[in-house]
Amino acid sequence: MKRPRAKLRAGFTLIEAIAGAGILAFAVIMLVAGTTRALAGARLNRQRELAAALLDRQLAMIDYIGIEEFIELGQMEGEFDEFEGEYVWEVAVEPELIGNLYKVSMTVMWVDGNRPYSISVDTKLNGRGIAVETE
Repeated sequence: MKRPRAKLRAGFTLIEAIAGAGILAFAVIMLVAGTTRALAGARLNRQRELAAALLDRQLAMIDYIGIEEFIELGQMEGEFDEFEGEYVWEVAVEPELIGNLYKVSMTVMWVDGNRPYSISVDTKLNGRGIAVETE
């Protein structure tokens, strides 16, 4: 005589469903956290690229008018007008002992979310500007 077989259960138990939902929720949280960090990093990288471009533009302007003329003007700090005070710059100039070379240290600073950032460069410029030489 055959014994009746026990019925096979179909589906999941409550414990299995809760464990699966917990694992899925953890995976979603980790994905969102990673995406948020990536977006914040991309924004900071974009800000650094803009600051570097502004720094390069300001140094090119100083080189164009000449560092000696720039020193005579007396403006060693300022802000970029198109960004309404968001990015500010400052310059420190020291004469070198060789010829009319000057060591120029320039920094561009900005604040993002109450956290200050800056990018700096040191270079040497000749005393005469391009505008003076071409006249």
